[in-house]
Parts: sequence; structure tokens; C-alpha cells
Amino acid sequence: MKILVIGGAGYIGSHVARMLADNGNKVSIADNLSTGTEENLFSDYDFYKGDILDYPWLVSIMKHGFDAIVHLAAAKAAGESMIKPEKYATQNITGTINILNAACQAGISKIVFSSSAAIYGEPKYLPIDEAHSKEPTNFYGFTKLEIERLLEWYDKLRGIKFAALRYFNAAGYDIEGRVRGLEKNPANLVPVIMEVAAGMRSKLEIFGTDYPTPDGTGVRDYIHVTDLAQAHCKALNHLADARQSFAVNLGSEKGLSVLEILKAARRITGRPIPASIVERRPGDPAKLIASSCAAKQLLGWEAKYSDVDTIIATSWRVYEKHLA
Repeated sequence: MKILVIGGAGYIGSHVARMLADNGNKVSIADNLSTGTEENLFSDYDFYKGDILDYPWLVSIMKHGFDAIVHLAAAKAAGESMIKPEKYATQNITGTINILNAACQAGISKIVFSSSAAIYGEPKYLPIDEAHSKEPTNFYGFTKLEIERLLEWYDKLRGIKFAALRYFNAAGYDIEGRVRGLEKNPANLVPVIMEVAAGMRSKLEIFGTDYPTPDGTGVRDYIHVTDLAQAHCKALNHLADARQSFAVNLGSEKGLSVLEILKAARRITGRPIPASIVERRPGDPAKLIASSCAAKQLLGWEAKYSDVDTIIATSWRVYEKHLA
């Protein structure tokens, strides 16, 4: 297939693009490089630099005969979304509307969307499955849920078939060590810890130690980015074969706390990684773990590399090279 990966120079997008190309697809990248990096662009890609808020630009690049779109271009920091909702509404919702409208014009009928388990909000039970109520507790999660609703309508009215992949914390780096571009201004736990270990920032801030969890810190479901990339490939193939829209969770089904991640990072990097405790962030649930039973049944997917040691070791390998 000929696939346009929007946001393909970013952290997750670069891994997805690399695996799609490895599987024999012709990959093109569309990115504004605000958080992505040219270091993540491989020579076998076509690259279009621009912004999804520029509708004429989207229309122009989608004329190149793509079979499908993978959409990963979104602002993604849950904490920041509660402070800057305007940014998230514009980038995530308006940007996606532009993508869908341009896809309609170009006759592109398949899209894989990078959604989030943040659409569920505070869990009523764990692990969270696809039937769980959807009541986001942060604005980022709200935007992802609204996008899924938009996709449902564009399926009904314009025949665009979609796969919405709901996951929480992507972490780690390419198992084979090929993707090496660092995230710009990361807000997620693992890259922040890596930056502290590499001396790029002074310390880690732990947002609350009074949650009802075993060690008092927030527990999340961390998925290795190679596992996520594989899921995107499987989702695209399923869309092509079944021509039926779907939404599935992608989870390791094992929660890791902030302190567990920090402890593993100190052990694997051999660095002290200073940390301080600060107040909770608004909208942060205590514990989020996603069930991936539906993804296993529908796509034949399961997490293979999402243990804490692999996540930290593959991340540190990349940061250590930049440090050197």
C-alpha cells in the first residue's frame, strides 16, 4: 500500500513509519517538525513539510494517490491540555477535521488514528475494556474522544473506514536501534527520566505520592513503541481486508508506577536521577491499565517488548548515544 503517515517524524510516528516500510509499504511522511525531527526521516520515505492546520497544503499532498492515512499529529500532554485547552482544541480537533475533509476530496477511504486510553477517564474497573464508560478527566482525552466521534460520522456519511487505537504511555525505542531522534520538550515520564539521567534536565518531578496505589504514585500501562508500531501495521491490514471500522485498546495489561519506573531507570542507567515530589496534576487518575483482549482477537496482536527493563534499556541506548 501507499501510505501517508501524518506526524511520521515524531516519536511514535517514526516507529510506525519504519515498520510500515519494513513490511513492504510505500511510506510518505507529512510533518511540521514542531515535535518531530529530521533525524527520524529515512531515505526511503517521501517527505512533505507542512501543518495540518493548513488545509490547502493537506489537499495538495493527498493528491499523490495514497491508499491510506495513519494520523499521529496531535498535541498529547494531558497536564498541559488543562492549562492550554485552546491549543488542544485547534491542533487535535480542527486539525483532524482538515485531514478528514482533505481525505474525502482525495478519495482516501482508510485511516488509522492514534487515540488514547485517556478517553475513559477515572476507571470504574480494571483493566479497562472497550465497553468502559467514556468520561475523560482531562481535555486531551476529551479531544481524542471527539475525534473518534468525528470518525464514526465520516464513516457513516463518507465511507471512510477507521481504526482507533487506544493506548496510554508509549515508551522505549526501536528494538533494532534504528530510530534515534529524541523527543522535543517531552512531558511523558520515561523520556523525562532519560533526560535527567543524561544531564539534560536537573531532576524529575513526581506528581503526587498520595494516590491509592501500592507506593502512592500513579500507575499506568506502558507499551513499548515497537509493539505499538506493530499494532498500527496490523490495524491497517485488517482495515484493507475487512473494510470495517473498529476501535481497540492496546495494553500490556500490567501497570507500572512512577517509582517502579524510576527504580528500574536508576538500576539500568547507573545514574542517580534526582527526583522531587510536587502536587498532583489536575485530571490525573490514580491507576490506568487497559485490556487488550479485543486487539488479540481481532488483530492477533499482543505486547511482546513492554516489560520495564526493555523499555528503559532501549530508551537509554538512544539517549546515551546523544550524550556521547
